[in-house]
Amino acid sequence: MTESERTEDGLTVVLVHGAFADASSWSAVVAQLQAAGLDVWAVANPLRGPAADARYVADLAAELPGRVLLVGHSYGGVVISGAAGELANAAGLVFVTAFAPEQGESLTGIVEQFPATLMGPALRQTVVRAEHGDKVVELSIDRSQFPAVFAADVPAPAAEVMAVSQRPIALAGFTEAAGEPAWRVLPSWYLVAADDQAIHVDAQRFMAQRAGSHIAETAGSHAVMVSQPTAVADVILTAARTLR
Repeated sequence: MTESERTEDGLTVVLVHGAFADASSWSAVVAQLQAAGLDVWAVANPLRGPAADARYVADLAAELPGRVLLVGHSYGGVVISGAAGELANAAGLVFVTAFAPEQGESLTGIVEQFPATLMGPALRQTVVRAEHGDKVVELSIDRSQFPAVFAADVPAPAAEVMAVSQRPIALAGFTEAAGEPAWRVLPSWYLVAADDQAIHVDAQRFMAQRAGSHIAETAGSHAVMVSQPTAVADVILTAARTLR
């Protein structure tokens, strides 16, 4: 579907990646959605913190004609929920093994309520200089542990590429309290990845049920959009068809 073919009644799928990934992680999903005739945009999430990233995504999505279906993976879940609250054209939310926090919750606070995964011990901190020389703590996953934590069902060569090309996230991404969630007022869908070693499956199911999401479940690692793109695309297509 081209830009000129879209109408005000059209629907654009906006894909928002999470920490330790980038927009290319959606490539196989994008191909399937485009083949189904959907207009898709995979945005580059700044990974600076929930409020700042939500504003960024909201500003981009606000420029799109018609309605938007926001899809978030992992940390991208808190971003889309915050962004949708600022958008008049937000139609729904899809969480892909993602965080769907309640107002005032941090991602760290959610994780601590459930059994530990491989993620915590694998995180590494780096202090970098930000704007005006301020120092910011960033988190990344130890490269040697990345495949097991993030991409256990991705072929080893591809998982190793993901490990060395991962994008770090500011510590604020995990510690900053979330704002009012859009899942209270918008329809939502949630894909649970049963083999996830980053967000415990019990945490996923809890957040999905609390949000009142339509829940699907698949075997898959945290990188389910890479390893199981059809399962991810199917949930997005179901949401899109419902909203249309």
